[in-house]
Amino acid sequence: MNTLNSRKTLLAVAIATLFLIAGCSDKKPTASKHDHGAGPVASASDHHDEAGEKLTDFSAKTELFVEFPALVVGQSATFAAHLTQLDDFKPLDKGQVTIVLSGGNDPEERFTAEVSAVPGIFKPVATPKVAGERELAVVVDSPLGPLTHELGPVKVYPDAKAAASSHGAHEHGDEGIAFSKEQQWKIDFATVEVIKGKVRPSVVATASIKAQPDGEAHLAAPAAGIVRTAGSFPHVGQFVKNGQLLATLTPRLGGETDQASLDAGASKARITLEQARRERERMEALFKDEAIPEKRLLEARANEKLAQTDLDAAQARAAQLSGGAGIAIRSPINGTIADVSVASGAYVAEGIPLFHVANTGLLWLDARVPESDISRLGTPTAVDFSVAGFDHTFKIDGKNGRLIAVGGVVDSATRTVPVIFEFNNSAKPANALRLGMIAKAQIYAGATKDALLVPASAIQDESGTQVVYVQTGGESFERKIVQTGARDGDQIAIVSGLEPGQRVVSKGAYLIRLSTSKTGPSGHTH
Repeated sequence: MNTLNSRKTLLAVAIATLFLIAGCSDKKPTASKHDHGAGPVASASDHHDEAGEKLTDFSAKTELFVEFPALVVGQSATFAAHLTQLDDFKPLDKGQVTIVLSGGNDPEERFTAEVSAVPGIFKPVATPKVAGERELAVVVDSPLGPLTHELGPVKVYPDAKAAASSHGAHEHGDEGIAFSKEQQWKIDFATVEVIKGKVRPSVVATASIKAQPDGEAHLAAPAAGIVRTAGSFPHVGQFVKNGQLLATLTPRLGGETDQASLDAGASKARITLEQARRERERMEALFKDEAIPEKRLLEARANEKLAQTDLDAAQARAAQLSGGAGIAIRSPINGTIADVSVASGAYVAEGIPLFHVANTGLLWLDARVPESDISRLGTPTAVDFSVAGFDHTFKIDGKNGRLIAVGGVVDSATRTVPVIFEFNNSAKPANALRLGMIAKAQIYAGATKDALLVPASAIQDESGTQVVYVQTGGESFERKIVQTGARDGDQIAIVSGLEPGQRVVSKGAYLIRLSTSKTGPSGHTH
């Protein structure tokens, strides 16, 4: 029951979102048949009468969608020119537009207008003076620079009767899904052209970021004792060198281990040594006078040495507890402190982790390829991978990394094979990736192939069916079922369903899909 309620809530929110971004017209979509061959395409609209023309054209920097009624000599015709910037698919809100009618050995006619109250929409009014077939162009003068959209031939009628007769013969059919420019401008929206390109076969795998085997060190307590600072105590993120002293460990001692007892033991050993020294000196004097045998002198000398050894040991025990000496904990590699598990002065048992040092400049990507994809793996040549929290894809190729190994054994638990790449993590942004991160990897293998390519974001999965939305006009779209092939980075191959030069929705396709389920039209007015 909870699942059903969640689905209903999600659907309600989605439909409400569509109504918020939609325009406010209740007019039915209309269609136009205006064929200009490979040039501008006709489009559906929802706010002009059926006698109007609707054309779409792309320049290097802008998309033009223009609507205008039949052109009649001496009659004013308002053009609604929608201009979209192709770098962000937002409205062009500065500049002016000029409608140009030319050709037929007649004088050129120009009609200019600034942007209207609605950003992105220009409304020049044309009053033609010459009847016949004319060439229509829209000249845009804006901060993007001068641009010209050549829209091809249009008919200028001598009178309203001729215009009505000609346009009355036009057929108007269903031109697909209407999605107005105002709606497109309010959302994260974009279209791209279907292009021919090269695609590399690949397999997808889950991966993790790891340190090299010799680029990581977990330092543990070699004995029970107290951790003491050696200068400044290490902290996370600190760079350390091979052999650098991190801390000292004062081992746990047997018997009486308080400082007073150890100091007393050292004092006793010192007194004993002094007595042994005096005895040795006395024996040397007696031996010189030949009052004692050499054996007694040798015993006195041995006793002095034993007393010296006992004093050294007692002093060492006392110094360990007072922090003057101990077991040195040193970094075995150059790297960064990744973790500090103890604090200075803490008592630790033998084997307790102290510090984790890792070289994060050179890392491994450990990808796990499913058993079912091993036959397609071949010899990996490169890999792309994405990590949560980063809005770009990381790449490993011959320039910044290399293939280390492909596992020869299938893991019995995960049914995967490891594929390991080494890569430089010092490139900008330096040391961006962290140990333990999980990544989604795309491993490339095999020769490249020719294919039609679209962004992977253009593909919509509708109940297991791969679908794209093709732009058939400025405000009209068509749902196309496609068969996809290999994915190469952010691009995916199209096996069937599209033709080169078509434009597909790469951002906002899901909202266009939702708009088809609305009970009312999603129109607008100008």
